[in-house]
Order: sequence, then structure tokens, then C-alpha cells
Amino acid sequence: MIKPMLKVAVMSSILLAGLAQAADVTLKFGYPANEDNIWHKAALKFKEVAETKSNGRIDVKLYPNEQLGKEMDVINSIQLGSADMTITGESLQNWAPKAALMAVPYAFTSSEQLTKAVNGEVGKEISDQISERTGLKTIAWFERGPRHLTSNRKILSPSDLNGLKLRVPNVPLFMKTWQALGAKPIPMAFSEVFTSLQQNTIDGQENPLSLINSASFYEVQKYVNLTGHVRSWIYVVIGQDKLNSMPADLRAIVLEASQQMQSYEHDMFAADEAQLRSTLESRGMEFVQPDLEVFKVAAKKAVQEALTPEQLELYNKI
Repeated sequence: MIKPMLKVAVMSSILLAGLAQAADVTLKFGYPANEDNIWHKAALKFKEVAETKSNGRIDVKLYPNEQLGKEMDVINSIQLGSADMTITGESLQNWAPKAALMAVPYAFTSSEQLTKAVNGEVGKEISDQISERTGLKTIAWFERGPRHLTSNRKILSPSDLNGLKLRVPNVPLFMKTWQALGAKPIPMAFSEVFTSLQQNTIDGQENPLSLINSASFYEVQKYVNLTGHVRSWIYVVIGQDKLNSMPADLRAIVLEASQQMQSYEHDMFAADEAQLRSTLESRGMEFVQPDLEVFKVAAKKAVQEALTPEQLELYNKI
């Protein structure tokens, strides 16, 4: 039997423990990536750092696999205050036109050039416009795997694209660029691509290595043509109102955790791309190196004509 004084002490300890565990700030962080994706692994790093550095005063709840909804849904939820963080990119051009420059064909041709732009004046202009027009603050960025073209014939120059029926996402800029390069772009939902390749309704498609692998395109496509036509990045964003509502010390911890998350993702990125190439080669795909300069020159006019004056000014800075 527990003595009265001891009982009070035990109850007090339980109560204090409960109070110690109560977070001052809860962050609901939703994104489309699944648990195997390096973005999710980076989000886990953010959670670990934020919760540890704050001694539990920050509680980060992760929602991978679109658990909080699709990209645009989560953005709207953050603006309404029912979610707090997400991973998003050129979709923000719906509010901030400069965000379109995050995924423009041949704007960037190397990771080094992209990194310099994101960390420099170009990135600042895009980030500032996102903050001004969406109420979202960019707190980290991840490089995305370049988009490459898969096919059952080698593509070394734009002339090899003549007559190639190519699935593209329903993005006008992508459509115009591939037309200028000589292909026959066909907008199509991603879910229909495998069957269409299998049935020869289309001849090729373009996506990063991660999607080429996860969608099993190696079963119906022979070549990965390293066109690298879209090199892009994506931002981790947080609601500006949410960030401003935090005590200064917790706000600093969130920003520090975001930088550690960014470094962690960057370290994983190059190794992940190399592993994906190795995996696809082991599954029978052959990698082809086209003449990128010829592709870039051929695409340039179509890109410039598709951009607004504001976007074109930023494109020329790149």
C-alpha cells in the first residue's frame, strides 16, 4: 500500500512529466514523398533536430504520402492555418510567377550552376516573391533529379526526335519546347504512361531517374537518354504567420533545424542519383549521352517565347 506522502510525490512526478512533455509549438508537415524517398528522410532529420534542440517544446508531426492532401491542398491549408509546412516548387507560380523559373528547360545544365543561382540573386528574387504573395517562407531547398528522356531508340541530337510520340505532363512550356525540338509531345496523366508505352501508343517519356525506376519503365523502355532538360529545385516552406507566432528561441531552432535538414538532403542526393543509375542499368537500361549544347540551343527560342516579360528577365539573369 502506498503511503499518502509517497502517493502525492508519485502523482506530482507524473503531473510534472506530463507538463514537460507538452509542446509549446506543434508543426504539421505534409508532403507527397513516400517513406523511401530522401525528402522524407530529410524531414525526419528536421523533426529530430527541432525536437531535440527545443527539449520537446517543438513537436513535429510528419505526414508523407499526401496524407494531408495533394500539393495545392496543403498549400491552401497552410494559408488557412490548418497545416504548417510542406515541400513545393514551381506550382507556386500560380501566385508568384517567378517560381516558374524553378523548372524551365535548359535554364540550368549543372548542379553547380543551379546551386549558385538558388543561393544568389535569382533564388532571392524567387523566394522573396513567394513570401510576399503566398504567405509562405522558404526555409530550405532540395535539388531535384534532372528529367531525362527514355525511349527504345538512342537519342543523340534533336534530329533523332523526329516523329517520336513523347508523353509530357500538361505543362504548356514543356509542350512547346518538345515541339521545337522535333518530337510529338502528348499530354497524358502519369498513371497512364506505362500502359501506353507497353501498347506503343507513345514511344517515350521524360522524368527523373527516381520515377523511371519506381514506375518500372525499365520493363518497356531500353534507353535512358541523359538529356537533363529540366534541372530544378524545390523548397521546404512554412507559414509565415506560424513562424512569426513562435517565441524567438523556438523560431531560431526551426531555422537551424531546416538548415541541417537541407545539408542532410544534399549529402544524400548525389549518392541517391548514382544508386538509381546503377539500379536501372542492372535492370537492363542503357544510358546514352546526347549532345546537350545542341539541345539547349534548339530549345532556347521556344522557352523565351513561352515566358512572360517578368519571367524572361529572370531567365536572362540565369
